[in-house]
Amino acid sequence: MSAVLIVEDDDRIRLSLLMALEEEGYTVTGAATAEEGLIAQSRHPAEVVLMDLMLPGLDGYECIRRLRRDDDVPIVVISAKDDKDDIVEALEAGADDYLVKPVSIKELTARLRALRRRLGPAGPADMHVWNFGELEVVPEAGEVRLGGESVALTRTEFQLLCELCQHAGRVLSRQQILQRVWQYDGGDERLVDVHVGRLRQKIEKDPSAPRHLVTVRGLGYKLQR
Repeated sequence: MSAVLIVEDDDRIRLSLLMALEEEGYTVTGAATAEEGLIAQSRHPAEVVLMDLMLPGLDGYECIRRLRRDDDVPIVVISAKDDKDDIVEALEAGADDYLVKPVSIKELTARLRALRRRLGPAGPADMHVWNFGELEVVPEAGEVRLGGESVALTRTEFQLLCELCQHAGRVLSRQQILQRVWQYDGGDERLVDVHVGRLRQKIEKDPSAPRHLVTVRGLGYKLQR
């Protein structure tokens, strides 16, 4: 994962991130507005997008939603907004991760390395087909079907689903999921809760009464047949 798009209207922040990431070996493109970012991603797709939220014109939330219409690129929000509602809204819009400004390059590159590890090629242990009634997961093909119909997931949602499939019938705590899916030793558990909620909307016929992806109160989540 070497191509990065930075969508940030503050010239100083955008340029400092661009130069720092280039020194780390990344190929970086900068955009000062959401509109510029959408055009850049359509013409020369990056492997990860770093997204500010407070942008002139189209804001970061809407930019994320538009990217998610036809792109599963990992999106990491970097914003001064640290309110719980802002973080949840960004994640529900389709962001994969959220960092609060100011962000150190050391922390940012650690997150990018974690993305590279978890989104890299699947190993032999992942070559399985899982069936949960009408839900079918085919890891080697990157496919999910519900009732025979294809389900479109982001790469993070797919990784989360595969991790739950590998431990079907077992409860995974939020911290275990953060470590296994996001490669974080500790972190904000809202990342897990929001992504589980988004995943339920796509793989459950009735997300308000999930049959497969269930919450075990006080413990975490499990996938069951």
